[in-house]
Amino acid sequence: MKVKHLVTVFCLLFTSALFANNFVRITTDNTCLLYKVNDKNRLEQTYFGERIKQLNELEIVSLKNFSAYSTFGTNHVFEAALRITHADGNTSTELAYVSSKTDKVSDNITHTVISLKDEYYNLFVDLHYNAYQKEDIIEQWTEIKNNEDKSIALENFASSDLSFVSPKYYVSQFYGDWSEEMNIAEQELTSGIKIIDSKLGVRTNQYTHPCFILSLNAPAEESTGEVIGGTLAWPGNFQFCFEVNNDKKLRVLSGANPYASTYTLDKNKSFKTPALLYTYSKEGTGKVTRNFHRWARKYGIKNGDRERDILLNNWEATYFDFDEPKLTKIIDDASKMGFELFLLDDGWFGNKYPRNGDTQGLGDWQTNKKKLHQGIPYLIQECKKRNLKFGIWVEPEMVNPKSELYEKHPDWIIAQPHRERTTQRNQLILDLSNPKVQEFVYNTIDEILKNNPGIDYVKWDCNRFVGNPGSSYLPADKQSHIWIDYSRALLEIMEKVNKNYPDVIFMACSGGGGRIDYGTLKYFDEYWISDNNDPLQRIFTQWGAQHFFPTIGLASHVSVSPNHISGRSTPLKYRFDIAMAGKLGMDLQPTQMTEKEYEFSKNAIATYKEIRKTVLMGDLYRLLSPYKNNRTAFMYVSEDKNEAIVFNFLVRKEIKTNTQTLFLQGLDPNKVYTMQEVNRESPNWSRFSEYNGKVFTGEYLMKVGLTFAMYNEYESVVIRLTAN
Repeated sequence: MKVKHLVTVFCLLFTSALFANNFVRITTDNTCLLYKVNDKNRLEQTYFGERIKQLNELEIVSLKNFSAYSTFGTNHVFEAALRITHADGNTSTELAYVSSKTDKVSDNITHTVISLKDEYYNLFVDLHYNAYQKEDIIEQWTEIKNNEDKSIALENFASSDLSFVSPKYYVSQFYGDWSEEMNIAEQELTSGIKIIDSKLGVRTNQYTHPCFILSLNAPAEESTGEVIGGTLAWPGNFQFCFEVNNDKKLRVLSGANPYASTYTLDKNKSFKTPALLYTYSKEGTGKVTRNFHRWARKYGIKNGDRERDILLNNWEATYFDFDEPKLTKIIDDASKMGFELFLLDDGWFGNKYPRNGDTQGLGDWQTNKKKLHQGIPYLIQECKKRNLKFGIWVEPEMVNPKSELYEKHPDWIIAQPHRERTTQRNQLILDLSNPKVQEFVYNTIDEILKNNPGIDYVKWDCNRFVGNPGSSYLPADKQSHIWIDYSRALLEIMEKVNKNYPDVIFMACSGGGGRIDYGTLKYFDEYWISDNNDPLQRIFTQWGAQHFFPTIGLASHVSVSPNHISGRSTPLKYRFDIAMAGKLGMDLQPTQMTEKEYEFSKNAIATYKEIRKTVLMGDLYRLLSPYKNNRTAFMYVSEDKNEAIVFNFLVRKEIKTNTQTLFLQGLDPNKVYTMQEVNRESPNWSRFSEYNGKVFTGEYLMKVGLTFAMYNEYESVVIRLTAN
C-alpha cells in the first residue's frame, strides 16, 4: 500500500474558496508541500509528496503537534527548529500565522513567503520557499526579524522543519575522510535522534557531507520507492537532525549547525538562514539525482550550460620544484596532446619566504622572482601562443606563521587567547569576521587577476579546518558568531569576485572535497571532490558525489601509477575511463609516458571531446552499484536521447568471469541505436566485439539488455550509443 505523508484522513469535498483560505501550497510539476492554518491560528504541515491534481477536493487533517516550524518552550518536547532567549530571559516562543504570499519569479520559479509572529513579543519569522517547477526542487530558508526593544539570543535556527509518517525510515549519509570522501552508508531510523553534522568551521565537510537521502518504508533503491533527497547550501558548519518520536513519526530539522553558535540578534536586525534544497521522488534515488543535476545546471553552479575545458595540472609532476623552463615544457606538451588549459598549482609565490614547500610563504602573494623571473604574464603568453588557457592556484584565506603577512598581522588569525596556535599543513586561518581581513582576501584575488590579465582559471583552495575558534576582532560576548560570520563573509567575497570577474573560471577545492555545497558552487564552475586520483577509489567517490552534484562541475584527473596516495598500480585505460566519466583533467605528465601511453592518451582526449557534451550535460542513470556488485556501471543520456555513453568498471576481481546483464535506462524505446566501444586500448580487439557496430532499439536495450564478459582486474569498457 502506498505510503501517504502526513495524511491521516481524507474527508469531504471543500470548496475552492475555503481551501484557499486555510491552506498554503508550495507545488512543482510533480510534488506538493501543503500547510494548513488550524483553528488556533497555528501553521501545520499536512502533506509532502506526489502532487495531487485536485488538491481542492481534499481536506487533509494535520497530525497533532506537527507544526510547520517548531519552537522551544511550548508543549513541543522534541527538538525545536527555533529556540530564542528574549531580552527578559524568557526562553519560549509561540508563533502564530500572519499571512502568506506567492509570487511568480519566472515561468519556472515561484516564491512563497509565510509570515509568522510571536503572540507576545515583537518577533517575526518568515518561511521562504522557491519552487522550481520542471526540476521538482524546493529551496527553503528562514528569516528571523527582531523588532523587540533589545537584543535576543538565537540558540537554534533551522532552515527547514519537515515531517513524515511512514512504517519505516531509512537515511543514507555521505561520509569519509581526506582522500576517501563521499562514501555512502544507510541505516534504519528508530526511536530517538540521529544527527549528521559538521563542526569544521571554514569548510562544510571532510568527515561528513551536507546531504542526505531519506527513504520511506524500505531501504533506498535506484529506480523504485519513495525517497527525499536534501542538501544544505552552506560552506560552514551544518546539521541534519532526524528525530523519530513516541508515535513513530519523523521530523527532520536542517540548517547551519547551532553548536557553539549562539547568535546575538540586535534590535531591528534580521537573521537569514542558509537554504535547504530538497526533492521528492517516487522513482528512487535516480530521479533525485536527475532532479538535482538538471536544477544545478540551470541555477546551482556557475555557467552550468557551458562545456568545460580539459586541463593539465603541473602539481603531481613538479610539486613545489619548478621554474620557467620546466613549466614551458609542460605547456608545450599539453598543447601537443590536445589539452585546452594549463593550471599552475601551489608554489609560484613568496620572495622573503619563498614557497618551496608548505612550511612558508602562504599569504605573501607576490610572484617568486627566482622561479619565475619573467613573471606570470610570461607563462600566460606561452599558453596563448599554443592556444591554451592559463589557470593559477590560490589559497587566500590561509597563512603560514613563517610569512610576511603573519609578521605584519598576527592579530588576523582565528585563535583562542592564551592557547597555542595550532597548525594544519603548517598553516593558520585568517579571521573573515574582521572587515580588514575580508578586504585583504578580496584584494588578493583582485590584484592577481588585475595585475596578470589573461588568467582564465583560478583554483581556490582551503586546506584546513578550524581547531580553536576565536576572534580578536569580535567582542567577548559575540565570540560564538565566528562560525556564522566567517561563512557569510566568505560568500560575500565570492560574490564580489564573480561580479567583477564574470568570465574567469573558478574551481572550488578544499584539501579535496571540503567545499562541495550549493552555497559555494553558485560562484564556481568546477569542484574538486578528492585529492585522491586513484581510479578505484574515484569510482566510489564520484558515485557518492553525483547523487547531488552535477557531472559538469566534477573535476576528475588522470594521475601517475602507482598512485601517490594509495600506492596502487592501475592500467592507464582504467584511469582515463573513470576520469572521462567526469570533467576530464590530468596530473600525469606527457614526459612520464611511454610512446604507447602517449598515443593512447592523445586519442583518449580526442574521444572525450566527442562525447563530452553528453557526459557533462546528459541525464545520469546508475545501473550497477559498486557497493552491491563486483562490477559497476552507469550511463549518461543526452537530452534529446540521441546519444548515450555507458561506463563499465570491474571493481573486484572474481574467480569466474563477470557476465552481468546491463539493463540500460533513459533511452527512447522507439529509437534505434548503433553500439560502439570507445577508448579501446587496441583497434584490433574489443571485449564488446559481439555488439560493436550492431543496431538495437531502445526498448531492446532497456528490457533485454547487454551481456558481455569482464575478466581482468581493473578492467573497464566504455560504450557509445548513437541513434540512427
